[in-house]
Amino acid sequence: MDQIKNKMAALRAEADESAARADEFKAKVKTLETENTQKEQEITSLSHRNQVLEAEVEKLESSVKTYKDEAGAGAQAGTQAESLQRKIQVLEEEAEESDRTIRELNEKLRQTDVKSGHYERKVQALEQARDQWESKYEEVVKKYDDSQKQLQELLGELGNI
Repeated sequence: MDQIKNKMAALRAEADESAARADEFKAKVKTLETENTQKEQEITSLSHRNQVLEAEVEKLESSVKTYKDEAGAGAQAGTQAESLQRKIQVLEEEAEESDRTIRELNEKLRQTDVKSGHYERKVQALEQARDQWESKYEEVVKKYDDSQKQLQELLGELGNI
Protein backbone atom coordinates (compact mmCIF):
# COMPACT_ATOMS: atom_id res chain seq x y z
CA MET A 1 0.00 0.00 0.00
CA ASP A 2 2.87 2.35 0.78
CA GLN A 3 4.30 1.52 -2.63
CA ILE A 4 1.08 2.64 -4.28
CA LYS A 5 1.07 5.84 -2.25
CA ASN A 6 4.69 6.47 -3.12
CA LYS A 7 4.01 5.80 -6.78
CA MET A 8 0.98 8.06 -6.68
CA ALA A 9 3.01 10.79 -5.00
CA ALA A 10 5.73 10.35 -7.61
CA LEU A 11 3.15 10.52 -10.41
CA ARG A 12 1.60 13.63 -8.87
CA ALA A 13 5.02 15.23 -8.56
CA GLU A 14 5.81 14.41 -12.18
CA ALA A 15 2.43 15.75 -13.29
CA ASP A 16 3.00 18.94 -11.29
CA GLU A 17 6.50 19.27 -12.74
CA SER A 18 5.18 18.73 -16.27
CA ALA A 19 2.46 21.32 -15.72
CA ALA A 20 5.04 23.79 -14.37
CA ARG A 21 7.30 23.19 -17.36
CA ALA A 22 4.35 23.59 -19.72
CA ASP A 23 3.50 26.91 -18.04
CA GLU A 24 7.13 27.96 -18.34
CA PHE A 25 7.16 27.17 -22.04
CA LYS A 26 3.88 28.99 -22.54
CA ALA A 27 5.43 32.04 -20.88
CA LYS A 28 8.49 31.74 -23.13
CA VAL A 29 6.26 31.49 -26.21
CA LYS A 30 4.33 34.58 -25.08
CA THR A 31 7.63 36.44 -24.55
CA LEU A 32 8.86 35.44 -27.98
CA GLU A 33 5.59 36.53 -29.54
CA THR A 34 5.90 39.89 -27.79
CA GLU A 35 9.46 40.26 -29.04
CA ASN A 36 8.28 39.26 -32.50
CA THR A 37 5.61 41.98 -32.44
CA GLN A 38 8.15 44.55 -31.27
CA LYS A 39 10.54 43.55 -34.05
CA GLU A 40 7.76 43.82 -36.62
CA GLN A 41 6.92 47.30 -35.35
CA GLU A 42 10.56 48.29 -35.48
CA ILE A 43 10.80 46.97 -39.06
CA THR A 44 7.71 48.95 -40.03
CA SER A 45 9.16 52.07 -38.45
CA LEU A 46 12.51 51.60 -40.19
CA SER A 47 10.79 50.88 -43.50
CA HIS A 48 8.83 54.11 -43.19
CA ARG A 49 11.97 56.03 -42.25
CA ASN A 50 13.76 54.48 -45.21
CA GLN A 51 10.97 55.58 -47.55
CA VAL A 52 11.10 59.10 -46.14
CA LEU A 53 14.87 59.16 -46.58
CA GLU A 54 14.60 57.86 -50.13
CA ALA A 55 12.04 60.55 -50.95
CA GLU A 56 14.34 63.14 -49.44
CA VAL A 57 17.26 61.74 -51.44
CA GLU A 58 15.24 62.04 -54.64
CA LYS A 59 14.27 65.59 -53.74
CA LEU A 60 17.87 66.48 -52.96
CA GLU A 61 19.09 64.84 -56.16
CA SER A 62 16.61 66.98 -58.07
CA SER A 63 17.92 70.04 -56.25
CA VAL A 64 21.50 69.06 -57.07
CA LYS A 65 20.63 68.82 -60.74
CA THR A 66 19.06 72.26 -60.66
CA TYR A 67 22.07 73.69 -58.87
CA LYS A 68 24.44 72.03 -61.29
CA ASP A 69 22.60 73.69 -64.18
CA GLU A 70 23.04 77.05 -62.46
CA ALA A 71 26.63 76.32 -61.43
CA GLY A 72 27.98 78.01 -64.53
CA ALA A 73 26.53 81.29 -63.20
CA GLY A 74 28.77 81.45 -60.20
CA ALA A 75 31.06 79.87 -57.67
CA GLN A 76 28.44 80.19 -54.93
CA ALA A 77 26.15 77.79 -56.79
CA GLY A 78 29.04 75.32 -57.03
CA THR A 79 29.57 75.48 -53.26
CA GLN A 80 25.90 74.82 -52.67
CA ALA A 81 25.99 71.88 -55.08
CA GLU A 82 28.92 70.38 -53.15
CA SER A 83 27.04 70.85 -49.90
CA LEU A 84 24.00 69.13 -51.35
CA GLN A 85 26.19 66.38 -52.75
CA ARG A 86 27.58 65.78 -49.26
CA LYS A 87 24.04 65.73 -47.86
CA ILE A 88 23.06 63.20 -50.50
CA GLN A 89 26.03 61.06 -49.63
CA VAL A 90 25.14 61.22 -45.93
CA LEU A 91 21.51 60.37 -46.69
CA GLU A 92 22.55 57.50 -48.94
CA GLU A 93 24.76 56.18 -46.16
CA GLU A 94 21.85 56.47 -43.72
CA ALA A 95 19.61 54.67 -46.21
CA GLU A 96 22.18 51.89 -46.59
CA GLU A 97 22.44 51.65 -42.78
CA SER A 98 18.65 51.46 -42.55
CA ASP A 99 18.59 48.72 -45.19
CA ARG A 100 21.26 46.80 -43.29
CA THR A 101 19.30 47.20 -40.05
CA ILE A 102 16.12 45.98 -41.75
CA ARG A 103 17.94 42.91 -43.07
CA GLU A 104 19.31 42.18 -39.60
CA LEU A 105 15.89 42.61 -38.04
CA ASN A 106 14.34 40.35 -40.66
CA GLU A 107 16.94 37.70 -39.83
CA LYS A 108 16.26 38.09 -36.11
CA LEU A 109 12.53 37.88 -36.79
CA ARG A 110 13.05 34.68 -38.77
CA GLN A 111 15.14 33.22 -35.95
CA THR A 112 12.47 34.24 -33.45
CA ASP A 113 9.83 32.55 -35.59
CA VAL A 114 11.94 29.38 -35.67
CA LYS A 115 12.44 29.47 -31.90
CA SER A 116 8.76 30.16 -31.36
CA GLY A 117 7.83 27.15 -33.48
CA HIS A 118 10.32 25.03 -31.61
CA TYR A 119 8.90 26.05 -28.24
CA GLU A 120 5.35 25.53 -29.47
CA ARG A 121 6.26 21.97 -30.46
CA LYS A 122 7.87 21.43 -27.05
CA VAL A 123 4.77 22.76 -25.31
CA GLN A 124 2.57 20.44 -27.37
CA ALA A 125 4.80 17.48 -26.53
CA LEU A 126 4.73 18.38 -22.84
CA GLU A 127 0.97 18.76 -22.92
CA GLN A 128 0.67 15.33 -24.53
CA ALA A 129 2.98 13.85 -21.90
CA ARG A 130 0.96 15.56 -19.18
CA ASP A 131 -2.26 14.12 -20.63
CA GLN A 132 -0.71 10.66 -20.68
CA TRP A 133 0.43 11.03 -17.07
CA GLU A 134 -3.01 12.21 -16.05
CA SER A 135 -4.55 9.20 -17.77
CA LYS A 136 -2.10 6.86 -16.03
CA TYR A 137 -2.83 8.60 -12.75
CA GLU A 138 -6.54 8.09 -13.20
CA GLU A 139 -5.95 4.40 -13.97
CA VAL A 140 -3.82 4.01 -10.85
CA VAL A 141 -6.46 5.77 -8.73
CA LYS A 142 -9.12 3.42 -10.12
CA LYS A 143 -6.93 0.39 -9.39
CA TYR A 144 -6.28 1.75 -5.92
CA ASP A 145 -10.00 2.23 -5.29
CA ASP A 146 -10.70 -1.29 -6.57
CA SER A 147 -7.95 -2.66 -4.30
CA GLN A 148 -9.41 -0.75 -1.34
CA LYS A 149 -12.84 -2.18 -2.10
CA GLN A 150 -11.43 -5.73 -2.34
CA LEU A 151 -9.54 -5.19 0.91
CA GLN A 152 -12.70 -4.04 2.66
CA GLU A 153 -14.58 -7.05 1.32
CA LEU A 154 -11.78 -9.37 2.48
CA LEU A 155 -11.73 -7.71 5.91
CA GLY A 156 -15.51 -8.08 6.08
CA GLU A 157 -15.24 -11.78 5.23
CA LEU A 158 -12.44 -12.26 7.76
CA GLY A 159 -14.53 -10.46 10.36
CA ASN A 160 -17.43 -12.85 9.69
CA ILE A 161 -15.22 -15.90 10.26
